[in-house]
Amino acid sequence: MEWTIILTLFGSFAVMLALSVPISFAIAISTLLTISVSLPIDSALTVVTQKMASGLDNFALLAIPFFILAGNIMNRGGIALRLIALAKALGARLPGSLFHSNVLANMLFGSISGSAVASAAAMGGIMAPLQKKEGYDPELSAAVNVASCPTGLLIPPSNTLIVYSLVSGGTSISALFLAGYLPGILMGLGIMIVAGFMAKKRNYPLEPAPSCKEVFVKTIDALPSLLLIFIVIGGIIGGVFTATEASAIAVVYTLVLAMGIYKEVSLKELPSIILESCVTTAIVLLLIGASSGMSWAMANADVPYLIQDALLAVSANPIVIMLFITFLLLIVGTFMDMTPAVLIFTPIFLPIAMELGIDPVHFGIIMTFNLCIGICTPPVGSALFIGCSVGNVSIDKVLKPMIPFFMALIITLLMVTFIPDISLILPKLFLNYVPL
Repeated sequence: MEWTIILTLFGSFAVMLALSVPISFAIAISTLLTISVSLPIDSALTVVTQKMASGLDNFALLAIPFFILAGNIMNRGGIALRLIALAKALGARLPGSLFHSNVLANMLFGSISGSAVASAAAMGGIMAPLQKKEGYDPELSAAVNVASCPTGLLIPPSNTLIVYSLVSGGTSISALFLAGYLPGILMGLGIMIVAGFMAKKRNYPLEPAPSCKEVFVKTIDALPSLLLIFIVIGGIIGGVFTATEASAIAVVYTLVLAMGIYKEVSLKELPSIILESCVTTAIVLLLIGASSGMSWAMANADVPYLIQDALLAVSANPIVIMLFITFLLLIVGTFMDMTPAVLIFTPIFLPIAMELGIDPVHFGIIMTFNLCIGICTPPVGSALFIGCSVGNVSIDKVLKPMIPFFMALIITLLMVTFIPDISLILPKLFLNYVPL
């Protein structure tokens, strides 16, 4: 019976994905079919709807719509130009300075907006014409933008880490946020090293060194935007407010910033921004609700335990098993977006990781890092598609320049995976977090 349930679950899910059924509906329908194997259809419908409703009945989920709204306000509020100006000042005089500016701007903007796609679109749209004017290869420029845009998904605030906290059974969001800083920075540095080497090899021009006054002026201009990160994270670490309360404070702050200080957003634009945020929130929450039902179906069929036994039968070596899980997550990331991947595969792989003595905070960063790479790869890499679109280049021509960046991302991923303190040092230092 167990194998019948498993085959029904994953078989029907794979078929619907192949037929291009929207991911939320594919998850919900495959869950319903699976539960129907062991229960009458009316009881199965009741179970699915109950699990979808209970999956959304969580106070921590309020942080997602607030952070989405804050990110959309920031996207319209003239933040990108100010962060790029600061990044250009910081990256000047380095080989391929416009590449470094692109990476730094993605790290800054991505962490504020919480969206790799928004970051790739905003930074690529502004940087691509500048890079082309200076003689940079358009395909390589697009590759740098695509590879660096997911850094903001690790550097908090991150909706992906909030979703992981929910589905992992309440892992501390504060600890996850702090744990994402160093891996996110390490990801960006790895890309900068490769970009600098390739720029030096191609003799790309250096930007004129900015004066101290220029750096100061650009820093002051971008400082109100950067303060959002310090307000949100500082308040959480200091115990002033929870992550959910911090998301609401972020909305208020971004409204004041975009409408009062930068004056880039008018009152007439607010309804469209709110509507856009509602649509995005609805998509995410539908995914969470549907995936809650699938998680229950997998647990009911003992799927996590069966996979755990299968992996442990292959090897008892934690390094081998973690390499295998990493490989599987990289494969998953190539054909599935981050949110459904986190919702579906966390209940499968987290118990195995904890059995090996891996802390849930550390595993959350490992999983997010893996899936960040996935959104840069075909066939369904959203960041890859957007980055190529704004860079006005074809995907097939970008894949070859992407290879060195993929290698850098894999190396930094392995460092994060097998050196736990890269993720855990900040939670231990600021929150007195005690790892597993």
